[in-house]
Amino acid sequence: MTATTEPRAAGHWLAAQARGVRGTLTLSVVAGVINALATIAQLFLMAWLVHEVVVGGGSFSLLWLGGVLLLAVAIRALAQAVQEIAGARASDQVRAGVRQSLLAAWAGAGPVGLAGTDAGRLASEWVEQVDALHGYFARFRPQVILAVAVPVIILVLVFYLDWLAGLFLLAAAPLIPLFMALVGMGAERVNRRHYESLARLSGHFLDRIRGLTTLQLFGATTAAVSDVAEAAEDYRRLNMATLRIAFLSSAVLEFFASVAIAAVAIYVGFALLGSIEFGPAADMTLFSGLLVLLLAPEFFQPLRLVSQYYHDRAAALGAASHLMARLDTGAERSAVRANVEDQPDGDMGQGIHAAGLNVSHPRRPPVLTDVSFDLNPGETLVVSGASGSGKTTLLAVLAGFIRPDSGEVRVLGHPPGSFPLGWMGQRPWLITGSWRENLQLTAPRASDAEMEEALQRVGMGKVLAAQEAGLDATLGEGGVGLSGGQARRLALARLFLTPSPVMLLDEPTAGLDAATEAEVLEGLKGIIGGGRICVLATHRPAAMALADRHLLLGDCRND
Repeated sequence: MTATTEPRAAGHWLAAQARGVRGTLTLSVVAGVINALATIAQLFLMAWLVHEVVVGGGSFSLLWLGGVLLLAVAIRALAQAVQEIAGARASDQVRAGVRQSLLAAWAGAGPVGLAGTDAGRLASEWVEQVDALHGYFARFRPQVILAVAVPVIILVLVFYLDWLAGLFLLAAAPLIPLFMALVGMGAERVNRRHYESLARLSGHFLDRIRGLTTLQLFGATTAAVSDVAEAAEDYRRLNMATLRIAFLSSAVLEFFASVAIAAVAIYVGFALLGSIEFGPAADMTLFSGLLVLLLAPEFFQPLRLVSQYYHDRAAALGAASHLMARLDTGAERSAVRANVEDQPDGDMGQGIHAAGLNVSHPRRPPVLTDVSFDLNPGETLVVSGASGSGKTTLLAVLAGFIRPDSGEVRVLGHPPGSFPLGWMGQRPWLITGSWRENLQLTAPRASDAEMEEALQRVGMGKVLAAQEAGLDATLGEGGVGLSGGQARRLALARLFLTPSPVMLLDEPTAGLDAATEAEVLEGLKGIIGGGRICVLATHRPAAMALADRHLLLGDCRND
């Protein structure tokens, strides 16, 4: 997507999101119009009151006038509250929908699609970039409509009172959005860079924190601090550039609005003094002149608010450009996983069938070439081969994360990715929390008895018994508090609790010493069998001994 078309596409995407909350946004606009009408009524009464006191002799009921003024103020307050609540609700609905789409995009991309994206960038998408949409839907979008509707209402009334004063307002009005648009073009470019810099800074900082031990051992902490400081300084400069544009646009609007109001005030003053006899000036009364003067600032107030909220639009466009790229990529990969029509018809029963699989990546040699095998329920297939032979790629194909360039693959008679599978990689994913929370990540309804049985099956019963808090014992991120073998066996216990009949394991014993590997393999024996299909990618001889079938990649020998 080019730099010239990107803002336009982002604007269309924001408009599409707004269509889903059209009713709530309409309520916000209606409340804003009611607020403006109540303000006009209040100003009308104030001008009439001054006219009656100065010219009419003051023969009126203060009780009646005070009651009407209080009513106008109450309507204004109520309408403003409804406007803000409706706008905030529309924003909440849009952001909730975008976050659901982000989750779907991340799930569709899978570990293969997200392999090149750091956690800091994903966190920035989820928090800062989605939250940047709030001001656009809660404030800017309703105000754009009000910036047209309210000035038109006031302009009609001013023309009715004095068409010459109306011409002053009409002449100044187009200059404000014109200069705002010119300033806003720069704001959009800065905000796109702003979110890119924020995502880069988030990932940069998180990577340094995670590698702090390594950096200390190599004596590279000073250089790492300098790198983070440089990234933070770049982010600061972009923030200051955004603020400069904000102050510039506000100054432009205030200048033209002040000049127009001053011109109206001068005209009204000279007309009331009788110094101007052109057009309607000779017939101006204190009431009409004062009302025109009071309405002039209200004529520009909606435009002032648009200027104030214009940077919400720029921020939303910058965030939308990044979110669109993520959602488009996720949609493509989701289509890869969910596209059943491209697969041949057939019923392969309850096994796995692969025939003539070919997978390649851009600008790289083919990863898989003519891979074929059949696997029946209860069987374990060990996939081996040299590094780079495509073991992990084959697992990704079976999981539905990658579509093969050609060939046929069926898992339990369905296309890959049609249903959840059990998965364990080289580095098991363990969160900061208790044993219970980690085990219930994939089996939220598992009872304590089921979890304890799963731990016994993978040889973790004694380790659990040694924990004073039992299943409520806490772990650090990545399994801190357990040895490498214990962490992998805990992940195996979680796999045991997973109801899926298909298990995919990618090098579960890689990097372990012989004793720890024996512990993990002993736990793995509790997973294999029982009608489950297990595909195990490994090059370790001890793990290969678990195989019913053996697939050697490179020459595609199937034993």
